Amino acid sequence: MTMEFDRELDVKGLNCPLPILRTKKTLAEMESGQVLRVLATDPGSLKDFPAFAKQTGNELLLKREEDRVFEYYLKRK
Repeated sequence: MTMEFDRELDVKGLNCPLPILRTKKTLAEMESGQVLRVLATDPGSLKDFPAFAKQTGNELLLKREEDRVFEYYLKRK
């Protein structure tokens, strides 16, 4: 399954809180309705990204894991 996105952010190798901080910064540079694809390796991101989306009002469209890489698609509010 492939989902279209406007920007990609690679935060593999970074640990909490850096993936969320970089995601927040990147989303702030994007326009409403655009989709950000985030690639992370921090297992803590499994809880962090849904909480971040709920807290900020950005929509978490998809989260999945493949070969210990977590992939998130967030839609800018």
